[in-house]
Amino acid sequence: MNDAVIVDAVRTPAGKGKPGGQLSGVHPTELLSEVLRVLVGRNDLDPALVDDVIAGCVGQAGEQAMNIARSAVLGAEFPESVPATTIDRQCGSSQQAASFAAQGVIAGAYDIVIACGVESMSRVPMGSPLQGRDPFGPGLAARYPDGLVNQGVSAELIAARWKFDRETLDAYAARSHDRAAAAMESGAFAKEIIPVTAPGPDGDARVLTADETVRPGTDTAGLAALRPSFADEETGRRFPEIEDWRITPGNSSPLTDGASAVLIMSEAKAAALGLRPLARFHSFAVTGSDPLLMLTGVVPATQKVLARTGLTIDDIDAYEVNEAFAPVPLVWQQELGADPERLNPLGGAIALGHPLGASGTRLLTTLVHHLRTTGGRYGLQTMCEGGGMANATVIERI
Repeated sequence: MNDAVIVDAVRTPAGKGKPGGQLSGVHPTELLSEVLRVLVGRNDLDPALVDDVIAGCVGQAGEQAMNIARSAVLGAEFPESVPATTIDRQCGSSQQAASFAAQGVIAGAYDIVIACGVESMSRVPMGSPLQGRDPFGPGLAARYPDGLVNQGVSAELIAARWKFDRETLDAYAARSHDRAAAAMESGAFAKEIIPVTAPGPDGDARVLTADETVRPGTDTAGLAALRPSFADEETGRRFPEIEDWRITPGNSSPLTDGASAVLIMSEAKAAALGLRPLARFHSFAVTGSDPLLMLTGVVPATQKVLARTGLTIDDIDAYEVNEAFAPVPLVWQQELGADPERLNPLGGAIALGHPLGASGTRLLTTLVHHLRTTGGRYGLQTMCEGGGMANATVIERI
């Protein structure tokens, strides 16, 4: 059996996912092409050696349609012989891409593979593929006759059932911005963020090197002034446990543009090429969960991956739990008995953004560089996913 190792990992800075955001003028294919170019370039790797490119993307419509992974590979001027595919496991798409890539290496199907992801939420707004149509079909409707809910309402249900009040949620969100701002100030993201050239408001090119979504100085007083995003009378009647609506733009992840990529290969191939790996993949898990409380899957996914590793949560040096909404990492922390100091130590998606298809490999990128910097041995990453699913991955620093 081959060990699958991470040789390098990069990401773009995050841009606000709306018109006028710092990356909104860049085609999503070009965002993904740029991380591919840099990844092979800074490792002096002949792209012809890459066996496959696996990309996550959720909004596979418009400018992100037609297998964006293949378009990005060709746009990056990789040889035409390099194949690529695009997958969708909702928010965990590129984490699943990394799992598929690493599992292919372990199985001997690949020597070198790139896992990556992209989302331009400014150019392909969330929900674009639906075009007013029902994506679920009669079977699912029959199984859930009362209907499912959007993720914001799911976050409200979690906050109510685990009794996280508004102050707790806002305090967590402020902490995310505080940690991300401190990480930016210290240069903690220097090894992972690549510069991206984008048109500015005046049309002149700008070189972007910092996340646009981080708000230094965010405090609970400012967050308390924000109105709930998902309050609805009909939903309130259906779920009387939601007495006070608590999910706001401040304690949710923002719409975001971005791309990220991870270079994965067998340990033997890395040695043959004279490349020093950063970490190895230790274990993987994926699970389904209640599609109504669709954001809670991170708990059983983590329990499953820890059972496979034989490790306890206290053996893990850093945890990256995607901050789709503040209740998600909070319920994960409470149910796992995890150390809050190790949870998203450089801030999370509430501050750093959540470019859906790119978030999985973004979290992995941040985690692997953090372990390298701090000398930690094990890192765990988990993400909730639409429809009631979650991925969990454990890596080990080399």
